[in-house]
Amino acid sequence: MIDLANLEVWFVTGSQHLYGPETLKQVQAHAATIARGLAESPQIPTKIICKPVMTGSDSIHQLCQDANSSKVCVGLITWMHTFSPARMWIAGLGSLNKPLLHLHTQFNAELPWSSIDMDFMNLNQSAHGDREFGFIGARMRLRRKIIVGFWQDADVHGEMGAWVRAACAWHDAQQLRIARFGDNMRNVAVTEGNKVNAEIKLGYTVSGYGVGDLLDRVQQVTDAEVNRLTAAYDDAYTVAEPLRKGGCKRKSMSEAARIELGLRQFLEDTASHAFTDTFEDLHGLTQLPGIAVQRLMADGYGFGAEGDWKTAALVRALKVMSHGLSGGVSFMEDYTYHLRNGGQVLGAHMLEVCPSIAADTPSAEIHPLSIGGKSDPVRLVFTASTGRAVNASVVDLGNRFRMIVNEVKLIDPEHPLPKLPVARAVWVPEPNLKVAATAWISAGGAHHTALSRALTSEHLENFCEMSGMECLRIDRDTRVSDFMKELRWNDMYYHLANGFN
Repeated sequence: MIDLANLEVWFVTGSQHLYGPETLKQVQAHAATIARGLAESPQIPTKIICKPVMTGSDSIHQLCQDANSSKVCVGLITWMHTFSPARMWIAGLGSLNKPLLHLHTQFNAELPWSSIDMDFMNLNQSAHGDREFGFIGARMRLRRKIIVGFWQDADVHGEMGAWVRAACAWHDAQQLRIARFGDNMRNVAVTEGNKVNAEIKLGYTVSGYGVGDLLDRVQQVTDAEVNRLTAAYDDAYTVAEPLRKGGCKRKSMSEAARIELGLRQFLEDTASHAFTDTFEDLHGLTQLPGIAVQRLMADGYGFGAEGDWKTAALVRALKVMSHGLSGGVSFMEDYTYHLRNGGQVLGAHMLEVCPSIAADTPSAEIHPLSIGGKSDPVRLVFTASTGRAVNASVVDLGNRFRMIVNEVKLIDPEHPLPKLPVARAVWVPEPNLKVAATAWISAGGAHHTALSRALTSEHLENFCEMSGMECLRIDRDTRVSDFMKELRWNDMYYHLANGFN
């Protein structure tokens, strides 16, 4: 359900007619070579399409209009090979609504010291051509990414790949539909938000559905379909004895499979790629969806528990960004602490943690759930793999959306957890629990998050820059006093930002 390989980033090179047709031919040839080199990079997941060299305002404006209307173009990479007078870019850039990356590079990595002449100098003018382009970006207050370096270098490909993945997620958000079964749970504040403002600023739509609408799809599932899916469960997971064929709880496994099939069909029918539910509203369902939600997330769907549509959208964005990378993405919740050894977080949820982050093959189990008033739900139980990760939350502050990103280190639990029958992760937040939790709480970060070992803070910061979302990063260098100043500065900036021109 996620396909980045058929998406496009357009490589656009600027020049002018002053240098004559032969120079422009060389510029086009060099641009094609760079675009081809970027397209072949394993770090860049989309197609790179080389466009004709831009030499005038009309062609630039038309190119940007074409990009806006393209269903597969997720962004533009611009490069000024020679000197491209920036006034001719104003109309086009002013109309562009796709993400923009300014690549400040040069076709040659080294100067040909013994043979350099004015012809070489006139052709290879990125050093000041890109500064001219940079000025118009600054003057127009454009949101843009700037990458500096030789186009063949791995670090340039890495930065560009992170930006391209964020652009794919932003492209997905513009057409994302989130299905919300039931309302926000109880009187929880942080999981609420302004859906109209989210659609205006972030693109995605949030639609509410009654659980009865889902129940209709569940009841249409045939026994043959259920049998095929339970057989797939048997093959994919270590199935607990009560859930195996002939086991005393096999019927619960079948009901879980029926719910998954009905839920999949509903999401397909509504073209929804993210969803929420709540254990307070399960009318007609025999159990809270557990394994169904976990498997849907593993297939790329976004999810948020208890009506949390913002986290559902965030999980989906990270799923798109991380497609093809190892490490996984999951809905997560900061559940409880270990206040020794510098502080650790035990993250989990009642059921809904994605198996894409599992260290080993999950086990399919059934256990009582003390809330919700339904039958015992089937779930996948596992411990997350270890390594560096990011844990992120999006909150609605009224005048803006804010993303808080904490860099963390996932670790193995210090001891077995034989009586905790849910999927879980243990991590050490950077720089430590005391500072990280102080900063997170000061920023209003939620208890629901999206956790990923596949992505870095750079991916999320790129996404925030494209969307105009505030981004706060908590990492090994975070100091509470500096973080508090950043909060105050940002409050002032976002109050004034709409007055800038």
